[in-house]
Amino acid sequence: MSRRWSVLIVGLFAMVAGCAYQYGLPYLIPALRADAGLSLSQAATLISCPVAGLLVTLALWGVAADRWGERVVLATGLTVAGGALLAAAAVHHLVALGACFFVAGAGGASIHAASGRLILGWFAAHERGLAMGVRQTGQPLGVGLAALALPPLAAGTGLGGGLVFLACCCLAAALLVAVVVRDPARTGGHEPHGGRSPYRTPVLWRIHAASALLVVPQFAVAAFALVYLVDARGWDAATAGRLLAAAQVGGAAARLAVGHWSDRAGSRLRPMRLLAAGIGVVMLALTAGALTGWGGASVVLVVAAVITVTTNGLAYTAVAEYAGRAWAGRALGIQNTGQNLLAAATPPVLGSLVGGSDYGTAFAVAVAFPVVAALLIPVRSEGAPAHSATPEPTRARS
Repeated sequence: MSRRWSVLIVGLFAMVAGCAYQYGLPYLIPALRADAGLSLSQAATLISCPVAGLLVTLALWGVAADRWGERVVLATGLTVAGGALLAAAAVHHLVALGACFFVAGAGGASIHAASGRLILGWFAAHERGLAMGVRQTGQPLGVGLAALALPPLAAGTGLGGGLVFLACCCLAAALLVAVVVRDPARTGGHEPHGGRSPYRTPVLWRIHAASALLVVPQFAVAAFALVYLVDARGWDAATAGRLLAAAQVGGAAARLAVGHWSDRAGSRLRPMRLLAAGIGVVMLALTAGALTGWGGASVVLVVAAVITVTTNGLAYTAVAEYAGRAWAGRALGIQNTGQNLLAAATPPVLGSLVGGSDYGTAFAVAVAFPVVAALLIPVRSEGAPAHSATPEPTRARS
């Protein structure tokens, strides 16, 4: 296996390990309530602490990756996250648990800034979309790993068992990064902006804004899909959960297909605009179905769960390519910060609009966001095909 594919596989494992605790802690809520004696409200606050740590440090990790390289940033961040999760397994006080989760999230933020930058350096433009799609499957795979592993571990060994498992995943990923990953060579070749800030034009700001807006329908579906099927459609929770787990697998496959499409098209932003428009249409259909009680709305919900996640990899690739290697870490850090802010805000804001089993109102509000995003995406800025955006990667540094 070539070095670049080894780097990609290790980067994917790092994403899985990070996302398993960043977005998979809800599967430990029963153990948090039983072992630590927390109320539902306290447990819900605790599981948001990793995202809070993520938001605070994303841009800083991006700066560090641009300055010191991806390998040291990934290994350091994953080690910090693993150590914090081990510490969390040894404490039970609310404040101490929150602090450990916050530090774990702060360490894991390095994954989002540095692993995407690795792909920019190791893969040529005509294969970068697929490679970034592989990387982006780490989020659904990480959540799926948490869903499979944490409930039985917590049932058998308590909260500590689940946290030790998550810590071991992070520490194993850190070790693999240190052994396998090598930073791409800094060739001193052409940079898209001559090494100067790419933020002197509105292009990156428009991609950031569009990407953040597209998070709203994604998390509207993710947050309310299960309860909609149970409350409004009368499904059994276990059956609904299995259907949505299958939808996550479909979303992961769709990310790969969309990445390959962008490589063949030589464009990231044109497919992204088409998909944003498609998301708007699907969300409108879901809204109509939910408001009228149409039975086919369940099928549309699955389609929405798949299509709403397809633009993430395109946006990441477009940001990294436009910024160039000198600024990619910082740009990806800013990209992730905006997306996670709206991801955190979407469920509580839309949830306040839901009355009883009337989820159509929440879905209706989400319709406008992909439409505005499609208008914001700066398709004309791509100019030449993505194949010529940056030079081919060269040998790694030792």
